[in-house]
Amino acid sequence: MSHLGVNLALLLCSLQGAFALQVGGSRIFSRMPRACANGRCASVMTESTVTLGIVGGGTVGGGIVEILTGKADAVRKSLGKDIVISKICVSDTSKPRDFAVPSGCTLTTDVLSVVEDEEIDVVVEVMGGVNLAKEVIMAAIKAGKHVVTANKALIAQDLPEIEKLLDQVNSGRENKVQFGFEAAVCGGIPIIHALQRDFLGDEITQISGIINGCTNYILSNMASAGKTYAECLKEAGKLGYAEADPTLDVMGDDARSKLAIMMKLGFGIQVSEKEIPCRGITEITPTDFEYARLLGGTIKLLGVAKLDEPGRVSAFVAPVYVPDSSTLASIGGATNAVQISSQSLDSSVFVGQGAGRFPTANSCVSDILQVVQGASGKPFPKATEDLKFVNSYSASFYVRIRFRDSVGITEDVGKIFSEYGISIFSMLQNPIADRDDAQFVITTDPVDVTNVKQACAKLEAAEWCLGDIFYMPVL
Repeated sequence: MSHLGVNLALLLCSLQGAFALQVGGSRIFSRMPRACANGRCASVMTESTVTLGIVGGGTVGGGIVEILTGKADAVRKSLGKDIVISKICVSDTSKPRDFAVPSGCTLTTDVLSVVEDEEIDVVVEVMGGVNLAKEVIMAAIKAGKHVVTANKALIAQDLPEIEKLLDQVNSGRENKVQFGFEAAVCGGIPIIHALQRDFLGDEITQISGIINGCTNYILSNMASAGKTYAECLKEAGKLGYAEADPTLDVMGDDARSKLAIMMKLGFGIQVSEKEIPCRGITEITPTDFEYARLLGGTIKLLGVAKLDEPGRVSAFVAPVYVPDSSTLASIGGATNAVQISSQSLDSSVFVGQGAGRFPTANSCVSDILQVVQGASGKPFPKATEDLKFVNSYSASFYVRIRFRDSVGITEDVGKIFSEYGISIFSMLQNPIADRDDAQFVITTDPVDVTNVKQACAKLEAAEWCLGDIFYMPVL
């Protein structure tokens, strides 16, 4: 066990039966004894004050502080409580902050001091990373502290373990430990709360989302300006939409983590994110947008999960041809959007800012206020044993093939597609002057992606085929 793990274990033992008195300014109040169950203790917030410890004082952490301090009077009037930020854990206390540290708040570099502080009711984790963040979150839950986090990677990776611990800690406990993670998916869009509550009485049939702002900015710019992927990635970096290392965004991993979380909430099915088929946007060229326009649509990186048939759920993250008739086709820039199809509501679309200081901080604050009201509910309320996940999927496909002019190309394509059970819906060729690097596009009827992969691999071996074949599903 790590040094941190040992200290946290000792901490948890020392917290049992704790009784504390807090003095803050001229306000003096006593905290109720911690209500213990199963050998663990849960903090009981006072009637007038809730105390926060924030782990992470960067972009999002600073945004949380600014919102809470700016809206303190409104919160007090509406909820009858003061929210006190008592500690903020940062990497360097001497570094200048772009927010005002609240009066009475301590800056610290010691993560343990936040978890160990018996006066803290809610631990807000916005530090990023997985390993240390996990130890902080798990220790806080065991100590009976409510937790709010924006950590999508951690939740997607360790969701079963978090859910199990919450069930254990809350078993037989009147004052439940609450866990909020609205900011983990799509920044400021309240999609998590909607899935936790608004669709519980409905049956979701499909979730389709533009759930990564960086890639949506790149693809939107390629579509409108006719620029290359490399040019648009460079612009995204200058504007702050792309990280110094954009791999997680452009290869689809970030979107896949978010999709795994939404699948658990929407379908009640636990799926390892690594099982979800995933492709990024690096192979898309301006030519693909030319063909997309000819077909009457555009290209978006989507995360999609759907009920293929009774008892079966499939999912993927990939570039997708989206017809102009779809609401998702019109979502440009770094904006996120999630479209939910369900039996009762037909189609519901949630649109908003998917990242940034205040959109993400606002979602964290929303969770904090729900904790204050005791309204968080069960974080993963839907569960099912009737659904099976399959790590393949069926769709119509767009297939782009570069070729060297030759006799029999159409015959070869038709024969190989037929061999793998692929029915051709249409074939398009945009006239290109350079006959040594010409391209054409085929759209197919619905077929399993495995068949498309196999057919493309066989076509790539043909003498007339130049390079790898690009394919993407059709929404």
